[in-house]
Amino acid sequence: MVNDPLEKMTFEDAMKELENLVDALDKGDVSLDEAIAAYDRGSQLKDHCQKKLNEAKMKVETIQSSGESNVIPNKLTSFDPD
Repeated sequence: MVNDPLEKMTFEDAMKELENLVDALDKGDVSLDEAIAAYDRGSQLKDHCQKKLNEAKMKVETIQSSGESNVIPNKLTSFDPD
């Protein structure tokens, strides 16, 4: 799973890899070059996860605006990714 192309990764797979990178960096058992590469990959994974969350938010908003109140609740709380 490590270094899989981002466009093929699910949100869950990207989060798992990101968590693994954070754990490795927290332990401090990586070289400086490995830490820089992990930070770069982590930044890419974070952006990918943010994109997936934004896509999901747009889908929910589309469903909400469709007027099909029998499918979803009348009001959902908005998601703030920050």
